[in-house]
This record gives sequence, C-alpha cells and structure tokens, in this order.
Amino acid sequence: MLTHRPLGKTTISVAPFALGGNVFGWTADESASFAVLDGFINAGFNLIDTADVYSKWIPGHVGGESETIIGKWMKARGNRAKVVLATKCGMELSPTDKGLSKAYILRAVDKSLARLQTGHIDLYQAHKDDETVPLEETLDAFAQLIKAGKVRAIGASNYSAERLAAALEVSRKNSLPRYECLQPHYNLMERQIFEEKLGPLCLQESIAVIPYFSLAMGFLTGKYRSEVDLAKSPRGNGVKKYLNDRGTNVLAALDQTAARLDSTPARVAMAWLMARPGITAPIASATSTAQLADLTASAQLKLDGAAIQTLDAASAWQ
Repeated sequence: MLTHRPLGKTTISVAPFALGGNVFGWTADESASFAVLDGFINAGFNLIDTADVYSKWIPGHVGGESETIIGKWMKARGNRAKVVLATKCGMELSPTDKGLSKAYILRAVDKSLARLQTGHIDLYQAHKDDETVPLEETLDAFAQLIKAGKVRAIGASNYSAERLAAALEVSRKNSLPRYECLQPHYNLMERQIFEEKLGPLCLQESIAVIPYFSLAMGFLTGKYRSEVDLAKSPRGNGVKKYLNDRGTNVLAALDQTAARLDSTPARVAMAWLMARPGITAPIASATSTAQLADLTASAQLKLDGAAIQTLDAASAWQ
C-alpha cells in the first residue's frame, strides 16, 4: 500500500512518485501515452505533472500537446477524480504569450483547462520566475483563480530560495494564497543548489517538493556511460555534462546498490530522492509501460543506511 504525502499545507495528498508529462505527444505518441497513464493510475499513483509549453520545442508543435493528450485520456477513462492534475504557465509560447502578468495568467489557465477538458487544475505552477512582474500581481492572479474554483493550489518551479522566500512574505503580508509546492531541478547529480538554501526553506515552511529530472534526463538509469551512448535518445546530448569522474562514481554506486538489493539503478536513484528530507514526490517520465514499471517499483524500495551512505558519498558536492 502506498503511503500518500501531503501537498504542502493543502488538503491534497499524493503518492510518492509523480508522472512527468513532458514526453506525451513527443517521444510517446497518443497510444503509448494512454498506456503509460493507465499503468500509472492502475498502480495506485495519482500526481500527473505537465505544462502548457510541452512540447513546443518540437518542429511543428505550438505547445499544449501534452495537456491535450492528458485531457483526451481523462475524458476517455472518466477518471478525473482519481488524478491530482498539475500543470504550469509562464514559459514562452509566443512573443505575447509568456510571463506571469495577471492578464496573461488569466488567459493561459483557460487555455489549459480547455485542452485538459476539465473544470479545475489541482496544482497550478509558475513555470519560472518573472522578475518583470511584481510578486503581488502574480499571486493576486492566482488568488482570483482559486476563488473562481479553477485552481485548488499553487506552486513555483525554478525559483531561487531568495525569490521563493520573498513570494511567501508577500503572501503573508497581503493575505494572498502562498506557493504550497516547489518544483526544482534536483537529483543525485544536481544537489548543491537545492540542498544549500531551497531545501531548508521548504522544510521550514512545510512546502511540498516535487523535483524534476529525477533521473538526470536518463543518466541515472545507467543508459549513458560513454559519449557513444549519447545517440541512444533525443535527450542524449543533455547528459553529456555528467560524463565525468563524479558521474562515473555515482553510476558505480547505483550499480553496486542495485545489485545488492536486487533492484535497478533507476529504482535506487528514485528511492534515494523519495527518502530525502522534505521530498514529496519526485517526477519522472516514461515512454513505455516497461519503463513505468521500473519507476513505480521504486516507491516500494526502502534503502538501508548503507545504501544511502554509499550514494551520498558518491554524489557529494561539498
């Protein structure tokens, strides 16, 4: 039985692994996406994370492709109540469709709701900070959406500790909704920025944390061990920076731990994140049910002290 974790100070609770929707409509077509989504819900998980900008980076795409597939799937399955639905706004869709101004947020949410074929979004997130807009304006826009019933809770992605703290202070002073969730870049290869300031702040403020790139774009699965391997996937070039001594040490620690626990590197890497202080649900994506099975199994894997010590030492940044 999966133990659900609270999403910040909200009444929403989530299973300890979140499914990333960035691949839907990109490296997973509609049929493959439906199979992965079915497998995820059937395994007892509930948090699905996407964004309006997925997958604009593909030639011919305009953004919204992932949301559209998720919307079709929920309508076909009639299962909206089983899903904790998270999406994001703020990344550039066009020169006039970007940022966190109140006018844009109010437009963007309606487009997301239409694509998702739902009346509400459980967790609506600012995809990245926008310092050109006062925090008061952004949070007031989110307050309007919550009051209208279009959004249940709000979160921030890619915020610095300083800006997240400032946003929390604005919420307190102005009686505005606060960011209940942070979505940072955090995994065994990317520890320093989160662990120095963001992690302690989130623990102190009881903010949920749902890290993205939990498997370092696939590097922590052990799939990429040399430059020759980079051609294996469209995301291969993104992991080139990890092909160094530290990366080699982390993979060796994952291999060693996986062998001892009769597991896999991906499961071990996810289980390490799930065991970190304050982490609510690491996000990872899957393009097939086989990949998904490896990820969902990580929620049942409890690392012992020796495993955590080995992984901590191999990935240490200090």
